[in-house]
Amino acid sequence: MHHRTRLAGLAVAARSAAPAAAQAPRTEGPLNFTPRPTSGAISEQDLRSRVYALAADSMMGREAGTRGNVMGTDYIAAEARRIGLQPAGDNGTFFQTIPLMQRGVAPDASLTVDGTALAFGTDFLLVPTYGGILRFADRFSANGVQVVYGGRVGDEGGMISPAAAAGKLVVFAAPRGPDGLPVSQFYAGGRTYERYADAAGVAFATLDYTSPGLQEFFREPRTEMATAPEETDGLRFPPGLVISTAVAQRLLGTPISGAQVGAAGRTVSGSVAFFDRPITFPARNVVAILPGSDPALRGQYVAIGAHNDHVGMTKEPLDHDSLLAFNRILRPEGLEKDPVPWTDENRAAFRAELARLRAGGPTHLDSVFNGADDDASGTAGVLEIAQYLASQPVKPRRSILFVWHTAEEIGLYGSEYFTDHPTVPLDSIVAQLNIDMIGRGAVGDVLQGGPGYVELVGSRRLSTQLGDLVEEVNRTGNFGFTFNYALDADGHELNIYCRSDHWNYARYGVPVTFFTTGGHSDYHMLTDEPQYIEYDKMARVARLIGSVAEAVANRDARLVVDKPRPDPHAECQQ
Repeated sequence: MHHRTRLAGLAVAARSAAPAAAQAPRTEGPLNFTPRPTSGAISEQDLRSRVYALAADSMMGREAGTRGNVMGTDYIAAEARRIGLQPAGDNGTFFQTIPLMQRGVAPDASLTVDGTALAFGTDFLLVPTYGGILRFADRFSANGVQVVYGGRVGDEGGMISPAAAAGKLVVFAAPRGPDGLPVSQFYAGGRTYERYADAAGVAFATLDYTSPGLQEFFREPRTEMATAPEETDGLRFPPGLVISTAVAQRLLGTPISGAQVGAAGRTVSGSVAFFDRPITFPARNVVAILPGSDPALRGQYVAIGAHNDHVGMTKEPLDHDSLLAFNRILRPEGLEKDPVPWTDENRAAFRAELARLRAGGPTHLDSVFNGADDDASGTAGVLEIAQYLASQPVKPRRSILFVWHTAEEIGLYGSEYFTDHPTVPLDSIVAQLNIDMIGRGAVGDVLQGGPGYVELVGSRRLSTQLGDLVEEVNRTGNFGFTFNYALDADGHELNIYCRSDHWNYARYGVPVTFFTTGGHSDYHMLTDEPQYIEYDKMARVARLIGSVAEAVANRDARLVVDKPRPDPHAECQQ
């Protein structure tokens, strides 16, 4: 699942959270496991073999456009061929190549305020396009451009008028979170950019409140979809800058706290531009089909998907046990939220947990984001479901379409490209079941967790029948799961409906269900490793999803879409 702080309109703020759940017992299996041959049954042993293979250090974090992701997709394609699936990618292969590029800020970035130089990376950052959500001008270029104060982001009634901002660099104060404190928000939901499309640029004084990790994300080159200019639908967004409070004062000539909306500041000159270059390795979806057994229905498809990529490697290795203990005690939701404050109780708990971990053997340095749960678990689950269905003497009536999407972590690019360029007719897909992070969900991961804990998102957003069918399969199949729909609520802060590959099917009116066992302290951390997966529960979840797929595939009539279809080109809103 890709990280929410890279989405439009979401603030990153420090929050309090109780670390009690983080201290509960967890599964801790062996560091290494030798994969064993898999069989037709969906089994704990098969899933363990697959997850340890996909999340091995040798896969180097499977980041899209890297050698590690090529290795991961090679593995998936080889398994699909061995299972007996038919290739459904490009030119008779299992692969569909996604046109990606690398984009970064040119090394000659330079800005001056009345002749005083600003430093890229510490004084200012350039806001990147991300995930097709917002598209900005490729360059901020100024020669004595007037600076003006625009007000505080979020206070639309008190912000500068678009006419007064035209042709100027507009500086905005940071928005405030629910606690009244400034938060880091640089996308502002697009409204700020749309409203001030005629400005020379917009600058948000939020750098002081931006985490080091996100600052690095803005500084480093990113992998993005290579999109033709005409695909931006004519939207004109000015370049966006993230600046420090001190730089805001230099630009305005006065502390931002005392600036008056519309007041003129200094002048700024210089240029900051993006560069584009091809990625080194191909980014590939893996696409396969199990043909249906009913000649009248095999032209329709039940799609089952997961994402094959993760987030790569760190530049410097870290102490695995120390990071594991810190996250369990102080960051129980992983990268989803900032750490809770240090307290004497937390310090004591951290020391105790670290001592326990180090008692189990020598510590080791770690530099690979293995992504065992996110999403080797989903990838392995789809492979297991595929092998199970392919091993049955009578295949489902409708065909089953398996798509392991790439580049989910950097903007849902693989599923976006597949649904824009489907290898089967898009209107022949009757449902899409998305599997992302199904390997955890114990009490130590989520407060309501346990063997029967599963989260569902989107199951009734387009088709009431699909949501009812998932419940029926769980009940009649005696799977024993209790579904948590809390994250499916409209306007939920985590915005899960928009954060994984199911959305790109839903935007075209395909009924979807997103299956996950939820977040945990290892989410998007180096510590998301195979030894912490609950393989017995993961097998039960995969069996449930396989049974749901069979139920959809064997219906006489396709699912009825009885809810409004979204605009496929609009921004997703949960």
